[in-house]
Amino acid sequence: MAIVKVPYYKGTMKINIPDKNFVGVLKSKAQEYRTALSEEEIVEKALKNPIGSLSLEKLVKGKKNMVIITSDHTRPVPSKITLPIILKHIRSANPDIKIKILIATGFHRPTSHEEMIEKFGAEIVDKEVIICHRAAEKSKLVNLGFLPSGGELWLNKEAIEAELLIAEGFIEPHFFAGFSGGRKSVLPGIAGEETIKANHCSEFIASPKARTGIIENNPIHEDMMYAAEKAKLAFILNVVLGKDKNIINAFAGHSKLAHEAGCKFVKEISNVKGNDSDIVVTTNGGYPLDQNIYQAVKGMTAAEKCSSKDGVIIMIASCSDGHGGESFYKTMSNSKSPEVLLEKLMKVSRNDTAPDQWEIQILARILTKHEVIIVTDMCNPQIITDMHMKHANTFQEAIDIAFKIKGNDAKITLIEDGVSSIVS
Repeated sequence: MAIVKVPYYKGTMKINIPDKNFVGVLKSKAQEYRTALSEEEIVEKALKNPIGSLSLEKLVKGKKNMVIITSDHTRPVPSKITLPIILKHIRSANPDIKIKILIATGFHRPTSHEEMIEKFGAEIVDKEVIICHRAAEKSKLVNLGFLPSGGELWLNKEAIEAELLIAEGFIEPHFFAGFSGGRKSVLPGIAGEETIKANHCSEFIASPKARTGIIENNPIHEDMMYAAEKAKLAFILNVVLGKDKNIINAFAGHSKLAHEAGCKFVKEISNVKGNDSDIVVTTNGGYPLDQNIYQAVKGMTAAEKCSSKDGVIIMIASCSDGHGGESFYKTMSNSKSPEVLLEKLMKVSRNDTAPDQWEIQILARILTKHEVIIVTDMCNPQIITDMHMKHANTFQEAIDIAFKIKGNDAKITLIEDGVSSIVS
């Protein structure tokens, strides 16, 4: 019996897989990557060696105000480490500059005060000006024309009116933008509702180029790059995280060049060779990305890549925050079947994209080909079953269900962290 500990919420879950069924574990090198430098030293090194850009200190010279875009509560960016260092570098060169920290919520709900303290630390929350972006509030946005794809470009007014705009974030494989980080701080991070929906339209989501680890000719990425350029995103600090959400590398500098360097590094350590298995077990890497079903779709896409036709995907995710989006939940639960829903979504035009349609489309795509079982003891099972998936309180219960579907001789592959893996 193979006994493995996998990420689950803020800890781990021990799972047992019978030896006769177990094909093996797919694990990115990020899980085992080690460096002699501390997390702070990694960040300092990146900031002192900017890629394709002047240093942060030189960029802030003579500026009266600036905005720092940061990630929200759904992203594991270690801002308690990165933000104090960024602020130190800025104020060492320009003590009087007025700084606003803009939380890039995209289409997510606003980050709560408690979540801000957990993410940034009490000192930053008490002393700094922090704003939550709200995609649906037109009065807080400014129109900058049109995206290359034709959608209207609306971005946060505070960011656009700042003398200097920079962003912090992290780079990991992303299931339709190729990679997170860089330009994603702007679109969808601080973009308006119409802009996000146009960028995440059904046509683009269906593109074979809009997949994990792909940037070249990815239509979603191309729109995002244009938005970042129009926003005049001048500088980024993007970190790469290891198994325990610790910083293992960092890239700073020009928003395009530094991001590309980071993506190259992530691709090198995240590529894993897939296989066709009857049952694929995966996770969303634990908290915060496993806190709802909406986010858990990301880990499912890694399993989708190496699951045989009509295979079973077992997703281990706490979903402690429930479904993660009312429209996401209602659209899935009110649909007759994933097949009918997917066919309907593919007929929706770019400018008629509905909130969360992209996540619905990807989940529906997966469910048309695979049975999905979510393992959690922290979520109402009714939510899961309403959304055309199965629920299991324990991993053993999930395996028993999967064996009933695929047979006792079914081959099983484990993807330890579906979010950090690029399955080829």
